[in-house]
This record gives sequence, structure tokens and C-alpha cells, in this order.
Amino acid sequence: MTTNLPLTTALPALNSSPVDTSAATTYTDLNGLAALKKDPTSPQAISAVAQQVEALFLQMMLKSMRDASTSENPDSNEMGMYQDMFDKQVALTISQHQDLGIGAMLKRQLSGSTKAAASQPASAGAVAPVAGQSGAGHSSTGQSGGGRLPATGQTSAAAPAGLASTPEQFVNLVMPTIRGAAAALGLNPLGILAQAALETGWGQRMARTADGALSLNMFGIKAGDEWKGARATADTVEFSNGVATQKRTSFRAYGSIEESVNDFANLLKNSPRYREAVAAGNDAQAYIGSIGNSGYATDPEYANKLNQILNSGTLRAALSPRIAALQK
Repeated sequence: MTTNLPLTTALPALNSSPVDTSAATTYTDLNGLAALKKDPTSPQAISAVAQQVEALFLQMMLKSMRDASTSENPDSNEMGMYQDMFDKQVALTISQHQDLGIGAMLKRQLSGSTKAAASQPASAGAVAPVAGQSGAGHSSTGQSGGGRLPATGQTSAAAPAGLASTPEQFVNLVMPTIRGAAAALGLNPLGILAQAALETGWGQRMARTADGALSLNMFGIKAGDEWKGARATADTVEFSNGVATQKRTSFRAYGSIEESVNDFANLLKNSPRYREAVAAGNDAQAYIGSIGNSGYATDPEYANKLNQILNSGTLRAALSPRIAALQK
């Protein structure tokens, strides 16, 4: 026997929190969702988007619970459709009246992202395609991992925003030291430069020490028990069997870019793990492939992301002033 669900019955109020009237109040309200596009950076739109994401999470949770409880006694297709509709509306209503923490976290992150985008100079726009690439770090204990270092929003107002504001500025800061280290190893400096760009988001994303100072860790090298120097911590993304998880990780901190590059060069030189990478010589593509196969990073796409940077217009544009100066 099929039981009709009271879908038209109003759900009981969970609390007296006001609902954003610019957002969708039912999961089929496409006009409410479309209204968010008018001013996507407004506080109202950010709040509504956060609620929608939280509602999706609740919907998946309800569906999983429903599937688990009805796996041995499946309902008809019609009944399943009504239950799915009901679950979607319940999830949306709960997200608008009850703070589960997910929406609040997303609002903080979205608010921080829109403020950063508004304050970023137009000349730095070329960074966007690669700044979000996830890299990884290495631990000399043999456990590689790490991922991109997301901004935490916890740095003090006096803390530097980043090492560089544009790819060109980043190249000017790191290339002299990278070229020297690459020459000593017999490597093409462009492969190492692409790796530093990926790991730091062109100098805009870097772990910080307890006092908010930049770690100047250009290659995401982790601080194992054997590391006696300064440390910096950050949330990273680790991959295990293709599954990504977020972890709080300790990284080495340096007093200068030169210290960081030299430490990385010593790691390549002294570890048998990177023998093939060093043997790549002047072939930057071969170096990147060997680094990807060495397990330097747990990200299975690490080598592909390095290749994207190596062959990108962003890197060519950043290098062009230096190339032009050499040709004079």
C-alpha cells in the first residue's frame, strides 16, 4: 500500500532565525537560485550559497540513512521519488533555520575569498589558473605527502601577505638562487622553478611560523623529528589510495630563500630516491616526470600539474623580461 507523504504541510519551525528571502526557500525555486548571480559577493548571496551547500550535505546524509534503512524492503519507484523530494525540502529547511557549523565555515571562507579578490591588483590576474594547484611536501623519513596550503585567515594584520604579488616578481626573487642550485646539480632550472611555483602558488601561499612569519619553504619540505630548525604549520591535503584527506602538518621554516633552495638541492643530491630526477640533466620534462614517479608528493596529479606550469603562458610571461635582458 502506498502512503501519500504530506509534502504540502509546513515543516515545524526549528528556531526563530531569519531566513534570507533572496535565496531559494524550496529546492525547486530556481528563481531564488538565479537571484544569487546578481551580486555574488554580497553578504546575502554568500550566506545563501553557504546554506545551499549545507543543504546538499544534509540531503546526502538523509539519503544514506534512508538507503540503509530500506535496503531490505525497497519501496516502489513512486514512493522513492516522493521520499527524495521530501528529503530535499527537509534538508533545505534545516539549513535555513539551524546552524550545523558547515554553513558558518563556508561563509567565513567565501567572505575571505571575495575580500582578497577585491583587493588583488589587476596585474596579478594571471596567477589565478595556477595558484590553486595542489602540490605536496617531502619528509626525510620517507613519508611524502602534503598538498596545497589553504589560507587560514589567522595571520595578523602586520604579517606579510605573501612572498610575491605576481609571477614575474616571484621569478625575480627566486630564479637567481634556483639557477645556481640547478647548475650545481646539472639540472634545468625551469623544472625546479615550476616546482617552487606549484608548492607556493607563485609565492602567494606559504606555511607560517607561530609568530605569523612566512616559512620561506619553497618546496613544501616537511619537518620530521630530525629537523632541528624553525617550524611552520599549515593544513594540507594528503592522498592515500587516491582518497584526499586534510591534515595539520609541520613544515621546515627558513631564514631566507637561499636556505630553502639549498636545503632542497641537498635533498635531491643526497637521497637515492631522487637519483633519476638528478640524472635528467637539462631535460626539465624528464625531471618533472621523475619527481612525479619518485613519490615526492602523494598527489597522483603532481607531475601533470608541474607540466601545466612548465608549459603555461604564465611562466613564459614571467620569464620574458629576464630573457629580453639577456638578449640585449
